[in-house]
Amino acid sequence: MKIISYNVNGIRAALNKGFIDWLKSANADVICLQEIKAQEEQLDISVFEEAGYTYNYWFSAQKKGYSGVAILCKQEPNHVEYGTGIDYMDFEGRNLRVDYDDVSIMSMYLPSGTNIERLEFKFKYMDEIQDYLTSLRKTIPNLVVCGDYNICHEEIDIHNPKMKNVSGFLPEEREWLGGFIDSGFIDSFRFLNPDSQTYSWWSYRANSRANNKGWRLDYAMVAEPLKQHIKRSVILTEAVHSDHCPILVEIE
Repeated sequence: MKIISYNVNGIRAALNKGFIDWLKSANADVICLQEIKAQEEQLDISVFEEAGYTYNYWFSAQKKGYSGVAILCKQEPNHVEYGTGIDYMDFEGRNLRVDYDDVSIMSMYLPSGTNIERLEFKFKYMDEIQDYLTSLRKTIPNLVVCGDYNICHEEIDIHNPKMKNVSGFLPEEREWLGGFIDSGFIDSFRFLNPDSQTYSWWSYRANSRANNKGWRLDYAMVAEPLKQHIKRSVILTEAVHSDHCPILVEIE
């Protein structure tokens, strides 16, 4: 199964930048999207269906033009889970999951910590999503949690490791992500590419992408029972529909 995760920073904007042509050429089985910034009724769903994604699921934030996640599937899943049942998470449309016979895939958009209030919100989310996923894996052990985690884990994941006072690379955030992995997940990209300094997000400022001054914020975290089934994990830096680029993992 070929799974792609992509923070599109507005699906309508991405569509105007050739997203559908890219979607067809990427030819993944499942595409997890984050930060769609749209309600389903604001989109022409037929363009996704014509691209081969007959089964597409949208979980938008209640606030229009903000956050939201989606999953596009070529094959119909057995079950679709909208949200986590945790009100403040679901209000912002941050979690969506599809279940197949042998694997379940979640699209997750972890909050950013743009100010003190949002940083507190982020830490609350981090703690409670960890508990939620730990409980979930008791009944769904073969879980892949794809998405924008808004955290760089190690110094190799950021162009300037001295930025220790900036949200996304705070010691507390990095420690949490390490604990998340230690709880029973594989960072699939780092598992197969231990020395690769490749990024998935670049600021729109200061020509950051052209100068490759980026951050690796996007992860395909694969639960331990699937470890030996991870065959490929790459960052698709050539896709330019967003300030992020897609990531890909292949599970056999």
